Amino acid sequence: MLNTAVKAARRAAAVINRASFDLDRVSVTEKQHNDFVTDVDQAAEQAIIEVLQKAYPSHAFLCEESGTTGNVNDESEFVWIIDPLDGTTNFIHGFPQYAVSIALQQRGVITLGLVYDPVANDLFTAEKGAGAYLNEKRIRVRKQDRIAGALLATGYKNGSPKALDEYLKMYAITAERSHGVRRAGSAALDLAYVACGRLDGYYEKGLQPWDIAAGSLLVTEAGGIAGEFNGESDHMTSGNIIAAGPKVFGQLVGLLTEFA
Repeated sequence: MLNTAVKAARRAAAVINRASFDLDRVSVTEKQHNDFVTDVDQAAEQAIIEVLQKAYPSHAFLCEESGTTGNVNDESEFVWIIDPLDGTTNFIHGFPQYAVSIALQQRGVITLGLVYDPVANDLFTAEKGAGAYLNEKRIRVRKQDRIAGALLATGYKNGSPKALDEYLKMYAITAERSHGVRRAGSAALDLAYVACGRLDGYYEKGLQPWDIAAGSLLVTEAGGIAGEFNGESDHMTSGNIIAAGPKVFGQLVGLLTEFA
């Protein structure tokens, strides 16, 4: 299944890379304020679905652009969770921080995760119980003991003034206590970077399953922890996530639990 998912991701990346050479011709639609979808998102998603559906015609799909197919709520089902282009806003501006994200949920549990950066040609993969890899080399979270020495990442989904105020408060708390906080615009890549040690931790609220399904498995299979702001493990349901190595995770929960 992982090989098939990799084939699907590379097929989508070919669509994305071709379009990246002529961004002026990309058709952009605003779903809501500062939340964009392009014809490239849709074509990349269709490329992924075609590969997976051909191999596994009975499987269900939960996709950012086309929604759901099959019975995604039946825990006996295999459900592919797909974000064909995580970081669309970056893509349409030519900012090279976006990725393809594919995960497989089996009986309610994420068992496979893949994040592919088509710009850097970095392929992050994980299977439950089998570890996490970057370009077929085993990866681990950094052994960072203190948040004071950590480099963190975050994100913000445009919402109400209350949500913005909350985001700024969280940023102030974490930026003051760490080496720095980055907001690069792709949750999937932020999580992949935690898994391989490029970042020490990541937090964000208001996400969707396709934003974090693959990346959260990468983190846990790399020896880290992914969970809610209160430390519980229902981040896939709530859409609020902290991901980090064990010690930084505990310290982030301590700082941010009031925002749970």
